[in-house]
Amino acid sequence: MSDDPFGQSIASLANWVPPDEPPTGQRAALHRLAAAMRIVAEALTDMQADEADLLAAAEAMEQFGARLEATRTGHRPWGFAESAPAGDARAMFDRSPVIGLGNPVAPPLRMEIDGDRIVGRATFGAQYEGPPGHVHGGIIAAAFDEVLGMAQARTGRPGMTGTLTIRYRRPTPLHTEVVFEARVDRVEGRKIFAAGTLHAGETLCAEAEGIFISVDFSRLTR
Repeated sequence: MSDDPFGQSIASLANWVPPDEPPTGQRAALHRLAAAMRIVAEALTDMQADEADLLAAAEAMEQFGARLEATRTGHRPWGFAESAPAGDARAMFDRSPVIGLGNPVAPPLRMEIDGDRIVGRATFGAQYEGPPGHVHGGIIAAAFDEVLGMAQARTGRPGMTGTLTIRYRRPTPLHTEVVFEARVDRVEGRKIFAAGTLHAGETLCAEAEGIFISVDFSRLTR
């Protein structure tokens, strides 16, 4: 493992691009399992299963959870890329609670680079509901933090979120593809200023501004 795995992992955001080929092997299996768990999570918010079926499902999940627990390697505070399946540094993103295809908590948000912009697309299911029929504002804030964070990281001087300001213009609908966009406005010393928008079709749902503070990750690791 390198002397500064966390710094290298964060710095690699500057060169992040979507993989050209779909994952295979263990990583593909992880993505499939996480996708199935998302289906279960949403179904639990809107179902009429009887008690016997719920208890049977709970027992099966408990048994499988015990099997997975036995394979754990321990909590690693650093080294996301180094602990990635098959040594693929891109797999570090599997763990993200926003974009992680291997994390069942994630919607997930699908990101791409478009010139000087980062574009993120997601469809939020019922498990992310806040106002009736619409996405919880805290989930929107987390997504903006991820999209703006990806944009600022591409400056080559990645930092950590200092402030994040969200202006909610319209409720964001569930079960509808929405589009986040973000770009860097300017850099002033260690401060990286980024801004973004969220649209559902032609409707502006929210705007965001973030200030990220460039960090010496080697010092942070020490």
